[in-house]
Amino acid sequence: MYICVDFDGTVVDHRYPYLGDPVPLAVDWLRRWAELGAKLILFTMRSNDQRTGELLQDAVDYYHKNNIPLYGINKNPDQDSWTNSPKAYAHLYIDDAAYGCPLIHPPTFNKPCVNWKEVGPAVEKLLLDQ
Repeated sequence: MYICVDFDGTVVDHRYPYLGDPVPLAVDWLRRWAELGAKLILFTMRSNDQRTGELLQDAVDYYHKNNIPLYGINKNPDQDSWTNSPKAYAHLYIDDAAYGCPLIHPPTFNKPCVNWKEVGPAVEKLLLDQ
Protein backbone atom coordinates (compact mmCIF):
# COMPACT_ATOMS: atom_id res chain seq x y z
CA MET A 1 0.00 0.00 0.00
CA TYR A 2 1.32 3.42 -0.96
CA ILE A 3 0.70 6.10 1.67
CA CYS A 4 1.44 9.79 1.03
CA VAL A 5 2.11 11.62 4.28
CA ASP A 6 2.15 15.41 4.62
CA PHE A 7 4.76 16.88 6.97
CA ASP A 8 3.83 20.17 8.68
CA GLY A 9 0.76 19.64 10.86
CA THR A 10 0.88 15.91 10.22
CA VAL A 11 4.28 14.74 11.47
CA VAL A 12 5.45 17.95 13.18
CA ASP A 13 3.71 21.07 14.47
CA HIS A 14 3.14 23.91 12.00
CA ARG A 15 6.26 26.06 12.47
CA TYR A 16 7.22 26.41 8.80
CA PRO A 17 9.92 27.22 7.76
CA TYR A 18 11.25 25.72 11.00
CA LEU A 19 10.72 22.18 12.24
CA GLY A 20 7.97 22.06 14.80
CA ASP A 21 7.69 19.70 17.73
CA PRO A 22 6.78 16.10 16.90
CA VAL A 23 3.05 15.41 16.58
CA PRO A 24 2.22 12.86 19.30
CA LEU A 25 2.49 9.25 18.07
CA ALA A 26 3.30 10.16 14.44
CA VAL A 27 6.77 8.62 14.41
CA ASP A 28 5.58 5.44 16.16
CA TRP A 29 2.75 4.89 13.70
CA LEU A 30 4.83 5.67 10.61
CA ARG A 31 7.43 3.12 11.73
CA ARG A 32 4.69 0.56 12.41
CA TRP A 33 3.08 1.07 9.00
CA ALA A 34 6.48 0.61 7.32
CA GLU A 35 6.98 -2.62 9.30
CA LEU A 36 3.64 -3.81 7.93
CA GLY A 37 4.84 -3.14 4.37
CA ALA A 38 3.49 0.34 3.68
CA LYS A 39 5.49 2.34 1.14
CA LEU A 40 5.66 5.81 2.71
CA ILE A 41 5.90 8.83 0.45
CA LEU A 42 6.73 12.21 1.98
CA PHE A 43 4.18 14.49 0.30
CA THR A 44 4.83 18.07 1.33
CA MET A 45 4.91 21.64 0.04
CA ARG A 46 8.45 21.99 1.40
CA SER A 47 11.09 22.42 -1.27
CA ASN A 48 14.77 23.17 -1.62
CA ASP A 49 15.71 26.36 -3.41
CA GLN A 50 18.01 29.35 -3.10
CA ARG A 51 15.23 31.53 -1.67
CA THR A 52 14.05 29.26 1.12
CA GLY A 53 17.00 26.96 1.76
CA GLU A 54 16.99 23.23 2.37
CA LEU A 55 13.46 22.99 3.78
CA LEU A 56 12.56 19.76 1.99
CA GLN A 57 15.86 18.25 3.07
CA ASP A 58 15.00 19.15 6.69
CA ALA A 59 11.87 16.99 6.42
CA VAL A 60 13.76 14.13 4.74
CA ASP A 61 16.41 14.30 7.46
CA TYR A 62 13.67 14.17 10.11
CA TYR A 63 12.43 10.89 8.65
CA HIS A 64 15.95 9.44 8.51
CA LYS A 65 16.80 10.62 12.04
CA ASN A 66 13.67 8.89 13.31
CA ASN A 67 14.32 5.66 11.38
CA ILE A 68 11.26 6.01 9.18
CA PRO A 69 11.94 4.59 5.71
CA LEU A 70 10.86 6.71 2.77
CA TYR A 71 9.78 5.06 -0.46
CA GLY A 72 9.48 8.38 -2.27
CA ILE A 73 9.75 12.12 -1.82
CA ASN A 74 6.90 14.13 -3.37
CA LYS A 75 6.49 11.41 -5.99
CA ASN A 76 5.82 7.72 -6.26
CA PRO A 77 8.77 6.23 -8.17
CA ASP A 78 6.58 3.36 -9.43
CA GLN A 79 4.24 5.60 -11.42
CA ASP A 80 6.84 6.81 -13.93
CA SER A 81 6.07 3.86 -16.20
CA TRP A 82 2.38 4.72 -16.63
CA THR A 83 1.93 8.48 -16.10
CA ASN A 84 3.82 11.78 -16.06
CA SER A 85 1.34 13.38 -13.66
CA PRO A 86 2.94 15.57 -10.96
CA LYS A 87 0.53 14.16 -8.35
CA ALA A 88 2.02 11.28 -6.38
CA TYR A 89 -0.12 8.16 -6.70
CA ALA A 90 -1.11 6.59 -3.37
CA HIS A 91 -3.86 4.50 -1.84
CA LEU A 92 -4.09 6.89 1.13
CA TYR A 93 -3.16 10.51 1.80
CA ILE A 94 -2.60 11.52 5.43
CA ASP A 95 -2.77 15.29 5.78
CA ASP A 96 -4.01 17.66 8.47
CA ALA A 97 -5.72 19.67 5.71
CA ALA A 98 -7.66 16.67 4.38
CA TYR A 99 -11.40 16.87 4.88
CA GLY A 100 -12.44 14.44 7.58
CA CYS A 101 -8.98 13.79 8.99
CA PRO A 102 -9.25 13.57 12.80
CA LEU A 103 -7.38 16.44 14.46
CA ILE A 104 -6.18 17.39 17.94
CA HIS A 105 -4.80 20.70 19.19
CA PRO A 106 -2.08 20.20 21.84
CA PRO A 107 -1.81 23.30 24.06
CA THR A 108 1.71 24.26 22.90
CA PHE A 109 1.04 23.67 19.19
CA ASN A 110 0.59 26.50 16.70
CA LYS A 111 -2.39 24.85 14.93
CA PRO A 112 -4.36 21.61 15.09
CA CYS A 113 -2.53 18.51 13.89
CA VAL A 114 -3.36 14.94 12.90
CA ASN A 115 -4.75 12.78 15.70
CA TRP A 116 -2.53 9.72 15.32
CA LYS A 117 -4.37 7.97 18.15
CA GLU A 118 -7.27 7.58 15.69
CA VAL A 119 -5.49 7.55 12.33
CA GLY A 120 -2.76 5.07 13.31
CA PRO A 121 -4.96 2.11 14.28
CA ALA A 122 -7.40 2.73 11.41
CA VAL A 123 -4.63 2.56 8.80
CA GLU A 124 -3.01 -0.40 10.56
CA LYS A 125 -6.28 -2.30 10.15
CA LEU A 126 -6.29 -1.52 6.44
CA LEU A 127 -2.71 -2.77 6.12
CA LEU A 128 -3.46 -5.98 8.01
CA ASP A 129 -6.65 -6.64 6.01
CA GLN A 130 -5.07 -6.28 2.58
